[in-house]
Amino acid sequence: MLEQMWQSFISLPNYLLDANKRIYIPYLLTAIVMAVPVYFAAQAQRSLRGFLAFLLPKKVWLCKSAKLDYCLLITNVLLKAALFTPIVLTMVPVAIATTDILEWGFGQPLHLAWSDTAVIAIFTVMLFIVDDLTRFLLHLLLHKVPFLWEFHKVHHSAKVLTPFTIYRSHPVESYLYACRMALTQGLVVGFGYHFFGTGLSMFDILGANAFVFLFNIFGANLRHSHIRFSWGDKLEGWLISPAQHQIHHSDNPKHFDTNLGSALAIWDRMYGSLIKASAAPNINIGVGRYDAGHDSVAAIYLKPFRQAFMTLLGKKSMVKPPINKLDNER
Repeated sequence: MLEQMWQSFISLPNYLLDANKRIYIPYLLTAIVMAVPVYFAAQAQRSLRGFLAFLLPKKVWLCKSAKLDYCLLITNVLLKAALFTPIVLTMVPVAIATTDILEWGFGQPLHLAWSDTAVIAIFTVMLFIVDDLTRFLLHLLLHKVPFLWEFHKVHHSAKVLTPFTIYRSHPVESYLYACRMALTQGLVVGFGYHFFGTGLSMFDILGANAFVFLFNIFGANLRHSHIRFSWGDKLEGWLISPAQHQIHHSDNPKHFDTNLGSALAIWDRMYGSLIKASAAPNINIGVGRYDAGHDSVAAIYLKPFRQAFMTLLGKKSMVKPPINKLDNER
């Protein structure tokens, strides 16, 4: 266990060099480039020093909430190495179970003789869409099930947003997302084997699904930031923009449980939880009227367990006010 923890700790700098991590250097650089037009639109007096102050304000990057996010990046990696590796759901048994069920229900695998390009394209799109859908469904449960909300509230208790806020999560939520990933990959691989055989691969860019890479390269790091970048009303009906995800973090009850999607906006459209950036021009970040009390690493890890079990006893948390209907903001 100690060896796993040490290896995980020393691998942290590699996050900047791994295309599967949100803080991969090219993703950060493109986010900076996309911040330039936002700065020009917001400021009449412009300079390099002014842009750097706009991009990296001390009140955001050095506030207590942001410092907790930096700590959680490290502590969560260590906890994952110590606790999750032996018990997390893995892709292989899910894939095998999926192929067995398909064979039982529909007969022998088809193993269609399609071209390699067609198979790779279908597998890549399928993996991206199913992954995005399962992210939405789990995110929805984290918001709607009171027991789970107490753990997800850790992420929403951030007082400011930086690219490191994505690592502000409770280990229980991280475990659920790890199992979700294994379930998603297993299902898609199982279906892929049934229809196309073992020759499955995906179009990737530097090891990441091509669609995920493009999503990240086009400003994904601005989602957790103070820089409001909108795609415009038409595109925001299909893709979740950085500004839309910032609305998801709004402390206004009208915005709770909205824009739950990761990349695609179609799931929120179908569920009725989509808000476009133009409908919510001014927001504050947080969990609502009440402070979640996540003011230390210990509180972030321990308080959600207490609050979650209180929900099982029928005691409602006072941190999340009742949801109001979205008048004309959807």
